[in-house]
Amino acid sequence: MRYSIALLLLSVLFIGSCRDARIHDKEEWGKYFEQEGVQDGCIMLRDNNHEAIFYYNKDRCIKRFSPASTFKIFNSLVALDIPKVPDEQFVIVWDSVERWNPDWNKDMNMREAFKVSNVAYYQELARRIGPDYMQHYLDTANYGNKSIGGGIDQFWLNDSLQISADEQVGFIKRLYFNELPFSERSQRIVRSMMIQEVTDGYKLSYKTGWSQSDDKNLLWVVGYAERIEHVEEHENSMNKSDVRYYPYFFALNFDAPRSEDEKKLVELRIRILKNILKDFGALPADKAEG
Repeated sequence: MRYSIALLLLSVLFIGSCRDARIHDKEEWGKYFEQEGVQDGCIMLRDNNHEAIFYYNKDRCIKRFSPASTFKIFNSLVALDIPKVPDEQFVIVWDSVERWNPDWNKDMNMREAFKVSNVAYYQELARRIGPDYMQHYLDTANYGNKSIGGGIDQFWLNDSLQISADEQVGFIKRLYFNELPFSERSQRIVRSMMIQEVTDGYKLSYKTGWSQSDDKNLLWVVGYAERIEHVEEHENSMNKSDVRYYPYFFALNFDAPRSEDEKKLVELRIRILKNILKDFGALPADKAEG
């Protein structure tokens, strides 16, 4: 009964976040998950240019999960907005504890830690932020269920904090347009850290996440694609640049069983995302060979 009520409330959130937008079920996107062996996945894509929402697997899109390392977006915003971290070059000295990822075992600044998704760096960052600041910003930004249970350096890793794909898309859209309760500077810095690919035709920005339980993996990709177009401006136009950016906001997640070859999941989630973005036209399709 409690789960049914929660699902109903999340359905209201889904509809609310899509208010004044056209909503489209893209059942055919399931093939991009299935061809990679993924049986339980979802994606929500917001075409901001046409105020339209497209999704695959609505029930999963409105279900909350641990944000895992996608929370580094929020964690960075808080750290940059309070008198704890001057900028993204802020270095935290390695504590000399050898961790499974050798890229984490050294002194590192925030930009580097974000790129390699250094859990230990962001745990220390959260400890320096403290529960009062963290809870304040979670409440103010209305991030997921806003829970920090289980410890200030564990709550986004232990399933206490949870957020849906629907909510992630709303959060990322607000970040893109400087609408979050953080300074414009902090939001600009975090957007710059999210950039993963830049070409003449598009820019792709995202943060991945990965959490594990006894029997399965949870994978996330959250961010936005910007299609770049060059237009010819009239000589008297107020626009001084001929470049236009058309954003598409997305959140993708899926479950995968535990296995001996889990490293392939790192590439698999990006491959699924790009196939869907190309299908939609947010990224250019691959050129046919021959």
